[in-house]
Order: sequence, then structure tokens, then C-alpha cells
Amino acid sequence: MAVTGLGVWLVTDRSTKAPRLLVGFDDDTLKWTAVPLDVVRRQRTLGANAVRVWVPWQGEERPGAVRSVELSRAELAARHTTVVLAVFGFGARTPVGPEAQARFCGYARAALALVPHAHAVVVWNEVNSRTYWRGTPAQYESLLAHCYDELHAAARYVQVLDSTASAHAPVAFLEALAAAYRASGRNRPLVDAFGHNPYPLVADETPDAHHAGDVLGEGDYERLVATLRAGFAHTAQRSLAIWYLEDGYQSGIPSELRRGYNGRENVAVVTSSVQAERVGAAIRLAACQPLVRAFFNFELVDETRLSGWQSGLIWRGAHAKPAASAFRVAAREATAGAVACGT
Repeated sequence: MAVTGLGVWLVTDRSTKAPRLLVGFDDDTLKWTAVPLDVVRRQRTLGANAVRVWVPWQGEERPGAVRSVELSRAELAARHTTVVLAVFGFGARTPVGPEAQARFCGYARAALALVPHAHAVVVWNEVNSRTYWRGTPAQYESLLAHCYDELHAAARYVQVLDSTASAHAPVAFLEALAAAYRASGRNRPLVDAFGHNPYPLVADETPDAHHAGDVLGEGDYERLVATLRAGFAHTAQRSLAIWYLEDGYQSGIPSELRRGYNGRENVAVVTSSVQAERVGAAIRLAACQPLVRAFFNFELVDETRLSGWQSGLIWRGAHAKPAASAFRVAAREATAGAVACGT
């Protein structure tokens, strides 16, 4: 490992055990129950030590009554596990102007005030996808800078992250984001870690698959790091830590469990045994990538709509998938720093 005054810019592959990894779920269940610690315990039995919770934003200045109740439950959970708040809306709500950005960052700060034990805040979601972000990379740079300062003024300890998707030209977006950062003349970081969602490009590919073109899956780690290094070298952005904020493999539904689902599947899926294999491999691969600090599986329990996501570890009806056991074993290895990484 080579370290400069600008942080860790060159990291060689490890041939020994990996450091401990944060492993968790993208799961909102604890917001919707009066007993959120039951959800935390359930996640812990699967080896998870973190959860990312969505905090929706619809243009308001601060969380309303319902959202405040949800955040109070997240705070209770945060005293027993690592809680990450993902604050975002959808494309039509993209905060591109100064007034909207100030309102959004104030909302994120107010949400954090209700969950003071939260470990991290993600500023928006998959900003290289027009489903979520309809502004420019420069406008997102402005939002990150504003929220970084606002959130750290409220809580110096909190980790502030961005979020990109594996598809939708992430390399080009990150390059433009870095260029806007340089042009701004900012002398503070934009983020404490870079959030990325390294979903597979096709359903059954292995986590270490390499992709041509502007795609960054988990197997394209070296290209992701190279993009960040080239964009942010010799700037105030010293951390190149990476968090995998979402990943997952959708599995098919056994006929005897179909009554728990509705609609039609709209994408290719894998068998439950393949999902188990892929999930375990994905966690171990993340643990062996030197700058990766966290891995979150989307989600804990399948969505009911087949047009949604069935990448949970539990089928509707509370039946555990084979992936639950695979996740548990790999997560416990990763969180203990016991994954043996070869060269």
C-alpha cells in the first residue's frame, strides 16, 4: 500500500485476511413497526451489522409527523446497529436550484437531528439515472457541497456519501462531477466515502464479471478506483473509500409460494441456489477489495409485486431462501475480518 499526503491513492491487492466490512440490508421494515428492535434482531441473526433506511423527500423543509415517527424508530435501532439514512426523492423533485438545495439539505439535517446516532447520510440516490436525478453533474456537485457542510456542522462524526448506479454511464458522470468540483475551487471534501450500487448487468453473471463500456459492476472495482483517482487526485477530496450501498440477485418464486406475490415478473431471474452462491461470493469479493468499506443487500424480504424486486433473503410468507444461510456465513466472515483474500 502506498500512502501520500493526499490520502490513499494506490492500494495493492491483499494476500492476507481482509479488514472488517460493514454488511447490511436496504430495508425499511423497522420504520413501519412499533418494535424496531425485533427487526434489528432478525437482521443480526443473518449476520448483518447495518441497515440503510430510506428517508423520502418531497420538497418539504423538515420531516412531518409521520416521518418523524419513522425516524424515531430508526433512532432506537441506531442505538443497537449501524443505521444509514438515504435521503432522496425522484426525478421530478430533483433539487437543482439554490433554494431547493438549501431546503433539501436543511431537511437532511433535520432528519439527522431526529436520528443522532445515525452513522451516515446518503445525499440522493443513483444520480446518474434519470429515474432519480434530472440535473447535471455540476448541480449535484453543488448539492453535495452544500449538504456536506450542513450535515457536518450538525454532526462532525457523520459520514456523508453520494450514490451512483452500475449502469447509466457512471464513469462519465463521476468524471463530470470531479471536473465540476475542481472548477468550483472548493477546499473541503465533497463526501466522506463514495456510494455505489454495483448491480450485475445481467441476472446470472458472477460478481467478479468485467464489463466493457461505461458500466461499473462489482468486478469493475479497479476501473471505479481509477476513475476516482484520476478525477480527485491532488484535491481536498482525500478519502476514496467506497461503500456498496445496493446489490442483489433476483430469484424465482417456487410454485407453492406464488400466492404471496402478484403480477408478472418483468426481468430475468436466477434460481434460489444460484442467488445463494452469488450473494456469498459478492460479500467476500467486497471484503477483498481494499477501498470497499460496506456492502448492503437490497433487500431483506422480497417485494410482493413481481415487477418489483425479489432479491431478498426471505420469500413472502417468512420462508428463508438458501441465500439467507449463504449471506449469514459470508457476512460473519466479512464483519470479523476473516475472509481469506488471495492475490
